[in-house]
Amino acid sequence: MSLNETLGRNDAESGTETTLFDLVLRGARVLTAQGIAAREVGVRDGKIVAVEEFGAGLEGHRVIEVADDEVLLPGLVDTHVHVNEPGRTEWEGFESATKAAAAGGVTTIVDMPLNSIPPTVNLEALNIKREAASKNAFVNVGFWGGAVPGNKKDLRELHEAGVFGFKCFLLHSGVDEFPSLSVDEMEEDMAELQSFDSLMIVHAEDSQIIENAEQASGPEYAGFLNSRPRSAENTAIEQVIERARKTGVRAHVLHLSSSDALEMIRTAKAEGVKLTVETCPHYLTLLAEEIPDGATAYKCCPPIREDANRDLLWKGLEEGIIDCIVSDHSPSTVDLKDVENGDFGVAWGGVASLQLGLPLIWSEAKKRGLSLEQVITWMSVNPSKLAGLTHKAVIEAGRDADFAIFAPEESFEVDVKNLHHKNPISPYQGKKLHGVVRLSIIAGSDVDFQTPHGELIRREN
Repeated sequence: MSLNETLGRNDAESGTETTLFDLVLRGARVLTAQGIAAREVGVRDGKIVAVEEFGAGLEGHRVIEVADDEVLLPGLVDTHVHVNEPGRTEWEGFESATKAAAAGGVTTIVDMPLNSIPPTVNLEALNIKREAASKNAFVNVGFWGGAVPGNKKDLRELHEAGVFGFKCFLLHSGVDEFPSLSVDEMEEDMAELQSFDSLMIVHAEDSQIIENAEQASGPEYAGFLNSRPRSAENTAIEQVIERARKTGVRAHVLHLSSSDALEMIRTAKAEGVKLTVETCPHYLTLLAEEIPDGATAYKCCPPIREDANRDLLWKGLEEGIIDCIVSDHSPSTVDLKDVENGDFGVAWGGVASLQLGLPLIWSEAKKRGLSLEQVITWMSVNPSKLAGLTHKAVIEAGRDADFAIFAPEESFEVDVKNLHHKNPISPYQGKKLHGVVRLSIIAGSDVDFQTPHGELIRREN
């Protein structure tokens, strides 16, 4: 939108018309769809209404000058977050989770349907979740529904109420109130979702293979790794592909850790199966070979695998086989991680990294010669597409005015005491990272960590 197309005010001295925005951001490095360049951005009523070349002279009630060592980014979109409120708010809650998100440049999250009580498997539970989030959301919050045995009748109603799709497990979820589906039950629900063009997102590990594998016990990480073999992931992903092909549903593979599955995913996409795939910072930055015995902060499911596997996941991202990088922020209390005993068989499986995702991925991407633009495609643009959030993730006129001001060259050392996550435990403790989020902006307003003004969002029709 050019200046002369926007409503303005009369300048008394010159008699010319100029535009007064609610907020103007300008700097030498602004990431738009055309790449990083010097730009000025005008915001009105929470929306981006103008993007001009630097020097255009946009005027606003507020002006933010983006420093030379900073980049203005679109706010990140994280579609895989376990907030756990209500029911397990001592693990995490909307206030702590959304503050952590904002501190990490994430301006929109989509909350998973389990680990809260009740799980989001019917309309009543969704309304309870929304009520809990409405008071304490420092960023925008949306919700996934759950697909569990017996709730097929609830799926359409949840869809019409605005959930972004439905999550299922093909093995025990870790909590009894969110039971898993058999492969045939998943197919039945996929057919139902296809009838109203919804999305099935799947925790893809085969229950039978894991039941027959070596059981994790004690402090040895190698034993835990053997208890969640790649074959379990590969088999389950093959089943997801087969049933998605059969039903025509849109399907999404959650938290890919096994690089063995990349070729079958590539083939399925080439054949026209409606398939997308995500991976997570812990699979891209951590290595099985470096995990100390007893270090249960590293436990997650599927597990962190070896160096060669990590390299192949990065290659899969670069080749477009993997679409998204999201946190799978899955926190718990410190005692549930069994830190005192370090028993991988007992500890809760999950990594809390919502605040750290961007610096984690940028630090590793930088080593690999990858651009910040590419990182934002994986961490904002593509997750936004997955959820159908057409008004986010890009700095252009008509989009929501959600931003992160990021200093890519500044470094810091992770200290769990300085994170907003509710429980101070992280596999990244003491790790030196590049990239600091200096400010997050939601709908044109700064996140001040005092006043929550995130919105509850729904699936766009």
